[in-house]
Amino acid sequence: MNPDRSSSPASSTPSPERLVRHLCKLLTVTPQADGSYLGMAIPGGRGRVFGGQVIGQALMAAGATVAGRQPNSLHAYFLRPGDNARPITFQVERDLDGGTFSNRRVSAVQDGRPILTMSVSFHAGDRGFRHSAPMPALPGPYEAPSEADWALAHRDQLPEPLLRRILRPRPIEVRRLERAVPGDSTGTPARHALWLRTVAGLGDAPQLLHRAILAFASDMGLMSTALRPHAVDWSTPGLQGASIDHALWFHNDARVDDWLLYAMDSPWADHGRGMNGGQIFSADGTLVASVAQEGLNRLRDEPPPPSGQPSLP
Repeated sequence: MNPDRSSSPASSTPSPERLVRHLCKLLTVTPQADGSYLGMAIPGGRGRVFGGQVIGQALMAAGATVAGRQPNSLHAYFLRPGDNARPITFQVERDLDGGTFSNRRVSAVQDGRPILTMSVSFHAGDRGFRHSAPMPALPGPYEAPSEADWALAHRDQLPEPLLRRILRPRPIEVRRLERAVPGDSTGTPARHALWLRTVAGLGDAPQLLHRAILAFASDMGLMSTALRPHAVDWSTPGLQGASIDHALWFHNDARVDDWLLYAMDSPWADHGRGMNGGQIFSADGTLVASVAQEGLNRLRDEPPPPSGQPSLP
């Protein structure tokens, strides 16, 4: 195990292994008698469901109906905010099982109403032409501070709720290569990058689970890319944000317990919406996934209620 991942945390802090086990359990869906799948809630959760959680659970539900093929893309629409303290039912429609492709439609439902709809394509794999975008020349993961180190270095500039949120132990370690301090009035270019990986190894977990965790993580930091030129962030009073849709293409197998570089940019924002995209590379420079998302970004006259922010498990 990398020495950067402590195996002897304080007794009050969940171990890295426990955090990752909980993430895997969260994304694992349970088949129901009616053919649907049930995704667990977050114990003690309050507020909106994190979009990456619903996408990851929906992908696991779709994957449970396909054998011998890996997901190659997904396209999701967020319809309503979900309650992260309650389970979600995933209904899967088997639209196609062709020679090399399978397609599934998934509806994530709470209170009888869909909160997300998603199409997933699975591919058996073929030989063909090959090229790939190069990995950006950016600093490595150990040249960037951990979230905790960054937060503690700027604790006098951070609102207490945000500081507590950043310092809370999480199953995915993130190292941002550039991060603005809340309240900074200087805009930055509409791009940024971060390194990520699970805080403990996944052993021989199936590739579907790695891709579900990658889908989960692909919603981390992406929507804020469109805010960077405008010197606002999620602590700005009255800022309202929500994911509208999310698309992800899987290009190659990836291990999410090894470092992955997530390079993001925003080519456009207007009309209360912002477009964001990203590419995810393994540490050896292999392009493993591409991401696109449009988000709702607008200022309201009154600040949103506390539950307006999605909660990360």
